[in-house]
Amino acid sequence: MSLVVVPVRYPLSKRSKRTLERAIEIAREREAALTVLHVDLYQNGRKVTRVDLKTAVERTFGHLENARYVVRTGFLVEESILDEVAAEEADAVVIGSQQASRLRRLFRRFTDNPDIDQYLRSHLECEVITVEGARA
Repeated sequence: MSLVVVPVRYPLSKRSKRTLERAIEIAREREAALTVLHVDLYQNGRKVTRVDLKTAVERTFGHLENARYVVRTGFLVEESILDEVAAEEADAVVIGSQQASRLRRLFRRFTDNPDIDQYLRSHLECEVITVEGARA
């Protein structure tokens, strides 16, 4: 079964809801599993649980079939997203347009090829789907 990963903020922002809505559509179209990912930043000292995340998502979208909820802790949101995509061998990651530009800036630090879409496709076999007007 293929996998779609969608990083979101907690509590869910309007833009996160828009990104999540699109990810749910894509997962259904592809008959894929869905991983809803939230990254707790070490420096913020806040602890969001999987139950918190699941409750917020289900309050907005109802019960989602084939969905799992993951909370990672890290220093950089973008790095944690890439770690999750690689670890789960995701087929697609759905991100807001602002998150996409942050990922591109991060990539420029590590490689002379800022084309994250191409990099992820070739190295992780993962498609990046950007939701315009959505941040994360």
